[in-house]
Amino acid sequence: MNFLIVPGLNGSNEAHWQSRWEKTNSNFSRVEQSNWQLAHHDDWLANLDAAVQRSGPETILIAHSLGCLLVANWAAQTTKSIRGAFLVAPPDPHSPQFPNTAIGFDHLSKAPLPFPSMVVTSSNDPYASLEFAIHTATAWGSSWKNLGAYGHINVDSGFGDWPAGLALLNQLLSQCQQLELSANMV
Repeated sequence: MNFLIVPGLNGSNEAHWQSRWEKTNSNFSRVEQSNWQLAHHDDWLANLDAAVQRSGPETILIAHSLGCLLVANWAAQTTKSIRGAFLVAPPDPHSPQFPNTAIGFDHLSKAPLPFPSMVVTSSNDPYASLEFAIHTATAWGSSWKNLGAYGHINVDSGFGDWPAGLALLNQLLSQCQQLELSANMV
């Protein structure tokens, strides 16, 4: 199984849970973007698609923030298959706090994701209301976990190694394996 990190705007610095997970697990890699400070949707989408192509179908995407929107939009237009997606703190592209340096992300696919997924949110995320989080997780057909009042689930919110996040990722992996077992029994 391969794990592909999909950071949001500005990437994920060394202290971010995504970077820490990547550093301590040899089967984790990261989608690279040419410009982390200025996100052009179509460029980022092409880079995600190329990274998934390299990683192969036995891949779980691990996205944070803007990366979640990218994964949803990628899933709506790709023919590639993956095992699942772990989507943490998806922002509302129509929120007044949504950064103007994220260009072309104003259309968010609300189509069900064609793979198992989990959306992890916070009740006081400055970039998304709880209502948006619930609606988005439901539209995507994702399981949903609300952590409580933990901001944007990033370094500024006190998230470093985030072992509880790894436990949630393991729950998603169990979902993926159960789905595979069910498919093999048919």
